[in-house]
Amino acid sequence: MYRRLCAALVCVVLLSTGTAHAKAAAEDHRDPRLGIPPLTDDRGRVLTLRGWNVEDKTHRGEAALSAIGERHFRDLRARGFNFARLLVFWDDLEPERGRYSERYLRRIERVLDWAHKHRVHVLIDAHQDVFGPAFGHRGIPEWATRTDGLPFQPHPDDWFDEYFEPAVQRAFTHLYEDPDLRRAQADMWRVLAGRLGDHPAVLGYDLINEPMGETGQGEDLPTAARRIERDQLTPLYNRLADAVRSVDDDSWIFFEPTPIVGEGVPTGLGRIDDPKAVYAPHFYNTAMEAGADYDPSAGWIEAYESAVTVYPRRYRVPVVVGEWGPLNNSLPNMGRFYRDALSSLNRYGSGWAGYVWCYGGGYCAVDAAGRFRTNKEQTAAPYAPAVAGRVTAEVHEPGSGAFRLSYRAGRGVTEISVPPRAGGWRIELTGARTATPVLPGDRAAIARVRARPGAHVTVVVTPRRS
Repeated sequence: MYRRLCAALVCVVLLSTGTAHAKAAAEDHRDPRLGIPPLTDDRGRVLTLRGWNVEDKTHRGEAALSAIGERHFRDLRARGFNFARLLVFWDDLEPERGRYSERYLRRIERVLDWAHKHRVHVLIDAHQDVFGPAFGHRGIPEWATRTDGLPFQPHPDDWFDEYFEPAVQRAFTHLYEDPDLRRAQADMWRVLAGRLGDHPAVLGYDLINEPMGETGQGEDLPTAARRIERDQLTPLYNRLADAVRSVDDDSWIFFEPTPIVGEGVPTGLGRIDDPKAVYAPHFYNTAMEAGADYDPSAGWIEAYESAVTVYPRRYRVPVVVGEWGPLNNSLPNMGRFYRDALSSLNRYGSGWAGYVWCYGGGYCAVDAAGRFRTNKEQTAAPYAPAVAGRVTAEVHEPGSGAFRLSYRAGRGVTEISVPPRAGGWRIELTGARTATPVLPGDRAAIARVRARPGAHVTVVVTPRRS
């Protein structure tokens, strides 16, 4: 992200890099001692989500979501991924106040049907960029945009700067504070969750993407972000969670801080009063989004991890990072970035969704032929989508591709996922059994591990020589 944000926050990053957490970041394992609870399924198994955002920001109205096809989910599963964060837009769902688009809802359901067919969990993301169509983007409808006549100047070379335009900031204030807009946003979520909550592909709902707000007189960005999170976003999320729960009492509810957390600034969010709440920050760096290469010595990943883990430890909620991944993946240090980033993300989170699964250039994960673009192949690695028991250690070795999981078994079946790889994979077990000690390499595969409840189980996955 973006020049103005970078300039305002550089001092925060520099002050944050010397933390004790930086030493822990050198190790690549999920550490239960961090005190962050895991995501779980309806059988109590510990879930791990690995996947990508799926979107169509170009088409709207009758053509909405037409850029998304079954291929997206077939290809995700073929590479071993089990998760998609699906972008939906309020302006398409409710183009006029109180008139909800049945066509749009059916199209979302068609996408969910493809995901379910290919065994991909879906997070429904109510997405906005720079508030919405009133400012040339997508998200909150024009009828719900109030600016009090304040000015707006487009920034075509740095769109994130548009968040700091007075009209955009005031629009967020009205969304958070005006009673009729509060009701409208809650009604929108009742429609979405009421229609989609019973779909077997739906894991949960991301209540609003990258929320921002209005900077007060004399406030710096970190101070403004913490105030917005504390005074406006916390009550917003509790209102919207109540709206969802009026029609869906089972799905997970994901909530985000402002994007300022990406620069190592702990969130000011308060407690979200829901038993199935998930903290869902994004993981972007201002300098890299502006075109710079990754600088391992800057300590950005360590500062981010230190900041982003404060909230889930305090409030005891799982973490799933909803977006991450730089625009330019072919710079000299980007291979190192992906190794460092994945080590960090896998250490404290229950999952992540890269940005974005599409076929082409820019942020796309794969090219037109479906081949991973430079360095993004590192995202496809062995992991445990579901663990029937309590995880005691989890180690990833990016260099060798090996994966080690230790857990105390409960009831149920543990799943180990491996991506395609020439030569396939070997699985070694202690304290359990599986019918598939060798997995082929021509496709992604799942090994199912069964153990006696209470047993100490260790699973080691290593690449076989081709």
